[in-house]
Amino acid sequence: MTAAPSVRPTSTSPESDALRALYADWADIIATTPGLTMRLFRSIFDEWHQPTREPEDVTYREDTVGGVPGIWALPAGADTSQVLLYTHGGGFAVGSAASHRKLAGHVAKALGVTTFVLDYRRAPEHPHPAQVEDGVAAFTALTERGIAPADITTIGDSAGGNLAVAIALALREQGRPLPGRVIVFSPWLDMENSGETLVTNAATDALITVPLLEGMIAGVLAGGAVPATTPLANPLHADLTGLPRLYVNAGGAEALLDNATRLAERAQAAGVDVTLTVAEGMQHVYPFLAGNAPEADAEVAAVAAWYRG
Repeated sequence: MTAAPSVRPTSTSPESDALRALYADWADIIATTPGLTMRLFRSIFDEWHQPTREPEDVTYREDTVGGVPGIWALPAGADTSQVLLYTHGGGFAVGSAASHRKLAGHVAKALGVTTFVLDYRRAPEHPHPAQVEDGVAAFTALTERGIAPADITTIGDSAGGNLAVAIALALREQGRPLPGRVIVFSPWLDMENSGETLVTNAATDALITVPLLEGMIAGVLAGGAVPATTPLANPLHADLTGLPRLYVNAGGAEALLDNATRLAERAQAAGVDVTLTVAEGMQHVYPFLAGNAPEADAEVAAVAAWYRG
């Protein structure tokens, strides 16, 4: 196990600028649009798929699993006995299965498995623990369809990375079998906004700001009705003992970098087999550049090698 990060090169490719430019555009819209409605806010983030090239030989199918709608990404020749249960990012409030299906398809194709991307209930209409409950329901339904728990991997980015960990924690609390692996891209875990990289990386992160996070936190924690230290809402306060193998990544330029590093440190201290990678100079959830930037393709390949290891 290693909590010391594998650091990728400091130089970034020209192709990587596409994600930075998208984030900068969103940040400008958010800052200059008074009274931005939740509907329009969500429509902005549904553009998240734009930096991702459509993966070849991957088809998609809508489905409902455990009462939760979503989209299957089905690579040609994939092992259908192994499933990635993908929870999308977006502060628990925005993002969707549609915005993340291409990224999920790239990962599934590289790993040779299938992926179900959840359209879990979003905040603020549905605060915590609705999102965790939906993930557990989908996981349970997959096992009822004959998928072995150990052949299910919970995976997610940003807030979805939080959920990928929290689903495993919730299953453990219920005394039920856990997923075989957990994969998190740029996880957002800290509901207290206490991370030092919120300050040290403020100038290099094109999207994440403390006010943006404060709004997301208010939504998912029901305006403070749910304590910010609740372990299933903030896994940095959870006992991580007994969690499955864990893969964590982050971009070196992002304000949430130390969410990833703190998760890895706490997991290692709890005896979890954890791998941490940091790509210097890269933005939040940089695997969104899959198929278009070498940094993202290298990371997806690294995840595939870890998965098979």
